[in-house]
Amino acid sequence: MNAELSVRVHSRLAEVPAKQWDTFGSPDAPLSHEFLSALEETGCLGEAVGWIPMHLSFAAKGGGVPFAAMPAYIKTNSFGEFVFDWAWAEAHSRAGQAYYPKWVIASPFTPVTGRRLLAPAEVPDSSREAMLERAVKAGEAVGVSSMHWLFCTDPVLLEAPMLVQRMGCQFHWHNAGYRDFADFLDRFNAKRRKELKRERRQVLDAGIEIERIAGSQVDAAIWNRFHALYRSTFDKHGNYPALSAGFFHRIGETMGEKIMLVLARRKSNLVAAGFFLVGEDTLYGRYWGASEDVPSLHFEVCYYQGLEFCLERGLSCFQPGAQGEHKVSRGFEPTPTWSAHWIADPRLRAAIARHVEAERLHMEGYMQALECRLPFKKESGC
Repeated sequence: MNAELSVRVHSRLAEVPAKQWDTFGSPDAPLSHEFLSALEETGCLGEAVGWIPMHLSFAAKGGGVPFAAMPAYIKTNSFGEFVFDWAWAEAHSRAGQAYYPKWVIASPFTPVTGRRLLAPAEVPDSSREAMLERAVKAGEAVGVSSMHWLFCTDPVLLEAPMLVQRMGCQFHWHNAGYRDFADFLDRFNAKRRKELKRERRQVLDAGIEIERIAGSQVDAAIWNRFHALYRSTFDKHGNYPALSAGFFHRIGETMGEKIMLVLARRKSNLVAAGFFLVGEDTLYGRYWGASEDVPSLHFEVCYYQGLEFCLERGLSCFQPGAQGEHKVSRGFEPTPTWSAHWIADPRLRAAIARHVEAERLHMEGYMQALECRLPFKKESGC
């Protein structure tokens, strides 16, 4: 494939047909056409929240049918990204420059790792490098201060000299071929295994019944109740509940088996629920809400039910969301994440690169310390 490309900017994902989007390397659930278009068409994005769709598609030079894309958004703030860059915004301000607008390539409000250059596997690196170069030229033409590929796994992005690569940390579970949940627990040391069993028993003793259902099985009443729980929990913690009830109704209809809800009921009353996206080999834990403070209910709904689901389906990875050192004692391992950043101003790019390198050294030490807090039977000198 010729590495010379043309690029087109799309203000609505609907401009790219869903069947065509699916040919771009079969994007996983968080970057699927159904998920991203639902965000746009149910009022979750736009100028009010600072996520303005501005996607890129790529075709051979001279036009033709696109063969690749980047899901991208002009950002007027840093809300909903989970790669914190307020210090970078401040540095731009001190230098007399505006940091916003910037261009972010990611799934909105969804800090999950994966490819950000969406293209079939047979597309060579030379074409992917050309995609990056054309994207940066588009950024220069638009006049953004920077471009950010968040939580990316693309080798081209992580090796590009023009980009600053930033390391982060999340807590992921990896399937080591466990037969079932009991087999997974058998890897734990005796103390932590007993504590985890006690946590699960607390939920049962509170009279809570747990059920897992696919998105296709969720009716309107359950979606409305889940949304109310989600909103109240976000409000309680001072966060902004960006997702509308219409969004959940929409993806329940369009994504079906790619969605899993964990429902927690006391008798017939739904008191808590968790929302998950089901990928090809990964489960993505996203949102939860609860109307009661039941000991260990959060762990059961958001972690243990997800782990059981992965084991039943043979999924290889569970990403339960951003942050949360409490996940380590429950078998989620500190895992490096990466983002790649293009900074327009060369001086600021150099300063940010120095900051990111110092940050990486600190992050590596932090993760190494967390490795020694894993609940597994000791296999090292920690």
